[in-house]
Amino acid sequence: MNPVDLYEAASARPEPWSSAVLGRVGTAAVKVLRMDGRPLPVEVHEEAELLLVLDGRLELLVDGVEVTVGPGGLYRVAAGVRHAVRPGSTGTLVLVESAAGAGVGGAE
Repeated sequence: MNPVDLYEAASARPEPWSSAVLGRVGTAAVKVLRMDGRPLPVEVHEEAELLLVLDGRLELLVDGVEVTVGPGGLYRVAAGVRHAVRPGSTGTLVLVESAAGAGVGGAE
């Protein structure tokens, strides 16, 4: 596999919050997307997911608690935890989640 430019891959997505699978590691899918400030509804996953903010910031509501993840920050959402994206989330986001799981706001 050749190196992947994460910023280019996120910019190439047709819509914000539409994720692209960059690769798979075991049963996990590694995805990238761009955030545009819009909120996203509450979701719950059967397996944990990792959210890595490359640039910008991710504003979350996790089990009723507001969480901000800044550039270079990594946040783990545990399995079964209700979480939503709050308004103001912008930048580039990398997700690592179950390959069978639903992506944040988008399809593969």
